[in-house]
Order: sequence, then C-alpha cells, then structure tokens
Amino acid sequence: MARPSLTVDEVLVILHDTPRRILTLTEGLAEARLRTAPAPEAWSVSDILAHLRASDDVLGRNIKRIMAEDGPAWKRLSPRTWMKKTDYPAWEFEPAFASYREQREALLAVLDPLPADAWQRTATVDEFGATVERNALFFGDWLAGHEQVHLTQIEDVARNVRR
Repeated sequence: MARPSLTVDEVLVILHDTPRRILTLTEGLAEARLRTAPAPEAWSVSDILAHLRASDDVLGRNIKRIMAEDGPAWKRLSPRTWMKKTDYPAWEFEPAFASYREQREALLAVLDPLPADAWQRTATVDEFGATVERNALFFGDWLAGHEQVHLTQIEDVARNVRR
C-alpha cells in the first residue's frame, strides 16, 4: 500500500528536521559503531548516511533544476546508482554528516522562500523508457518520504549497535 503524498509544508518540516534527528540518534556512537552493520548484507548508520547524501544529490538537484530552468528534461537517475559512483561509503561519519548538513542547508535556502505554486513547476523525465512530467513536489515528497523510512532504519541500527 502506497503512503499518502506529503504536502509542501510536510516536506519542509521533514527536510528541516532530518539532520537534527540523525544527530540525536547517533549521539555518543563511536566511528566503529557507526560503521557496524547489524547483520550481513545490512547497512550500517554510515552506509545509510551515504545513501541519504546520494539521494539528496539526485532528488535535491532535480528540484533545484526545476526551479532554475523552464521545462528542463533529463533521464531518471536512481540515488542508489548515483551512490555507487561516489566515494560516500568510504567517508568517516563526522565529515560525511557535516557535508550532508551543508548540502541540506543549501537545498533549504532554495526551498524555504518558494511560494506554494512554485512546487508545481515541472520537468520532463525519461523513466524506464517512458516520458513523464514530474513536478518539484513529486521530488520533494520522494526525498522527504524516503528520509522518514531511513530515519527509522538509523534508529533501529543505532539501537542495535549500542547493545
């Protein structure tokens, strides 16, 4: 069952709150614990952060591009595919988290002043061989909803590695 779409206000609350929640959930964990996966094939907190950074790269860039250009077009890029092209998984947690926070502040500097109707601006996206129109709110909803899922995952992993 699909979750309900988020509103602009809900997206902004989540995007503002995620860095603070990550900080709270990881407070006091040593680097070794942050890199500890709870099970084989599972992600550590650092792995999840690498994925969140890649997601922000892709989805945040999509939103910024929609705001900066009239009728942009591109081919869909998966955040997981993008993460494989970065060195994010190799970063230590603290500098990775600092980079994530800076990235988020830059995105919010664009998003916070937007009027509600700006979120309806669109791009043409080639997704799996089909051309679709996607608005900025689609990507904001994807980014914020995705972060909610991974915050729960960070909470579970952090709890597990604290034992």
